[in-house]
Amino acid sequence: MTNQPNRSASESPHASRRKFIQTTSGLVAASAAVSPTHGWSDESADGSTRVLIIVGPSRHPPGTHEVAAGGRLMKHALEQIENLSGIQADVVEGWPEKSLRDAASTVVFIGDLFPPNRLPNPQQNLADLDEMMQRGVGIACIHYATGLLGDDVTPDGDHPLLRWMGGYFANRSCPHHESFARVFPKATITPAETDHPVTRGWKEFTLRDEPYFNNYFGADGNQVAPKATVLATSMLPPEAPERETVAWCIEREDTGRGFGVVMPHYYKNWRDEDLRRLILNGIVWSATIDVPAGGVKTDSPNLADFDPKAV
Repeated sequence: MTNQPNRSASESPHASRRKFIQTTSGLVAASAAVSPTHGWSDESADGSTRVLIIVGPSRHPPGTHEVAAGGRLMKHALEQIENLSGIQADVVEGWPEKSLRDAASTVVFIGDLFPPNRLPNPQQNLADLDEMMQRGVGIACIHYATGLLGDDVTPDGDHPLLRWMGGYFANRSCPHHESFARVFPKATITPAETDHPVTRGWKEFTLRDEPYFNNYFGADGNQVAPKATVLATSMLPPEAPERETVAWCIEREDTGRGFGVVMPHYYKNWRDEDLRRLILNGIVWSATIDVPAGGVKTDSPNLADFDPKAV
């Protein structure tokens, strides 16, 4: 059974979900009323760290990806971390206005493929994002938001995401490399042998999911860049296993940080405490916040509260 915070005994799950969505919508609307001087909403002009969550398009069936619900869940989790305070998140479906971009310490993408390339005006989106990256804003991509199509990259596989995040999922349409997507009944995810802050507080876990493998990290033998770090691996595929990188991060030359993780495919896997901690640690780290010694701690979410099409 999952926790159901702040719900009275007489309150129905549907009423609770409506209340959450209304509250979330109100917070997003409030954040749009930004101060022209400071670039954040008057309600949070207190030095809080701002996380901008951008939800891209998705055509996956109910229960998979659930990108809008996933964005709302991440917002809730980041703002309710038990052993960290001062984080506020904005969730935007579509490209955000400049005031929100200016306020962000890190930007988190969730969607089918890398949202800046899938939303209208991709070249302007990438230019806006480049401006953010040049001033040291972090970036994190969740599951298929790590992905690029052949039309998005140069013939040799170059794309700004390779530098911003240290690697990406190369769709089979890419001319230079092919990453693979398969659902595995039991995929075991293992922390890498590193003392990196993102690995704090979570242990090896096994779940039914679609951790992408043979992800692309660059032309140098597909090895991660010198300032990149492997955070999690999995032995994939089961019939011919090799140690594959399924989560990674990078400290960029512009002082910004990038984080990529190729799960979860199934919305229900947000319940997994170790997976959730890995993802939240990565987002917090990308915002240049010190990750607590035991990793970020959050209650197990009631997934229905975030209005998915299916759990």
